[in-house]
Amino acid sequence: MVVVLGMALLGAILGAMKARKRNGSGADIAQYAAGYGIAFAIVGLVLSLILVRLVG
Repeated sequence: MVVVLGMALLGAILGAMKARKRNGSGADIAQYAAGYGIAFAIVGLVLSLILVRLVG
């Protein structure tokens, strides 16, 4: 669970930074943060499942 939340937070930060770099408005920054956060959370979920399978 920590991996998923960590990846979601990392994705949100990276998305917000990317939108800010492209001079996006507040809504653009929020949308990029949400999109990247969701995408990174899915990747984190897959990584978490792989880790559980390998360790357990």
